[in-house]
Amino acid sequence: MLLAHDRAGTGTPLVLVHGITESRRCWDPVLPMLAERYDVLSVDLRGHGESSAGDAYDPITLASDVVETVEAAGMTAPLLVGHSLGGVVVTAYAAIAKPRAVVNVDQPLRRADFKAALGELEPMLRGDEASFQTAIDLIFTAMNGPLPADEVARVHALRRADQQVVLAIWGTVFDSTPDELDATVGALAGSVTAPYLSLHGIDPGDEYSRWLSRLLPTATIEVWRDQGHYPHLVQPTRFVERVVDFDQLRAHA
Repeated sequence: MLLAHDRAGTGTPLVLVHGITESRRCWDPVLPMLAERYDVLSVDLRGHGESSAGDAYDPITLASDVVETVEAAGMTAPLLVGHSLGGVVVTAYAAIAKPRAVVNVDQPLRRADFKAALGELEPMLRGDEASFQTAIDLIFTAMNGPLPADEVARVHALRRADQQVVLAIWGTVFDSTPDELDATVGALAGSVTAPYLSLHGIDPGDEYSRWLSRLLPTATIEVWRDQGHYPHLVQPTRFVERVVDFDQLRAHA
């Protein structure tokens, strides 16, 4: 599926992938700075923003849409930057295509841990529309961290939480065992050879860092402590500088 997208700037290609219930507009605070250095393609995942809904929402399907859109734009070997769900998608992209590097913003890949954290809210997420929306608000409010009030309001206004889409994406987490989830992630990440920056505003813990390092030897794990789920919006200038530095280090490696 070709995705709704915007393109800005000149330079080497960079692709931005947003999180669940969000859209490409969520990158607006960092987009102008990135566009000074890169040819930036920002996309709306299927079922989000201005993109059409689809029948499947597994990581490979979501990533395949991004690959198709990138190829249609004439881009090759982009730097991939994904936040939250977008972090899973860019990881899957790197498993099936050839980006030059990956930046995963605050998305731990260990789905078994995510299942445990999300489990208490599963009945609300599967309930009526009011219960579902309350659960979504609880999830994201808890992760805002030091995000400024105006940014909280902006991101909230952009959020479009479609229950059918969210449950299609998270359904596998609910319906699989922890071992099945870890095996799926292992198979996916095991195919990734690109340089990989795992940047967290919420500390995933030392055990997770050791797990990811074993699973994905190309990964650099970096924690910006107490910055919440949106470190790129809490510190946009620092974030852009880190992306550029990571890309340049990769180029000279």
